[in-house]
Amino acid sequence: MTVRFPGVSAGAGRAHLAAAFGLLLVQFAAGSASADIATPEQKRACTPDAYRLCAGEIPNVRAITSCLRRRKARLSDA
Repeated sequence: MTVRFPGVSAGAGRAHLAAAFGLLLVQFAAGSASADIATPEQKRACTPDAYRLCAGEIPNVRAITSCLRRRKARLSDA
């Protein structure tokens, strides 16, 4: 079965599909790699501090972690 879109050549359609699929794979791999960094308890404890101190770094997990380390003195007790 071939899907055709008006005004889009077959080669361009395949290129767009390949690019979208590649982005999906990268996003999936990055999400599962960063999800294993912290336990659920750690995430619950750090989430308020991340929003309060490092909101500009969200959703970059590495940047948030670095930001929280730089602001260690200002972290909550949790």
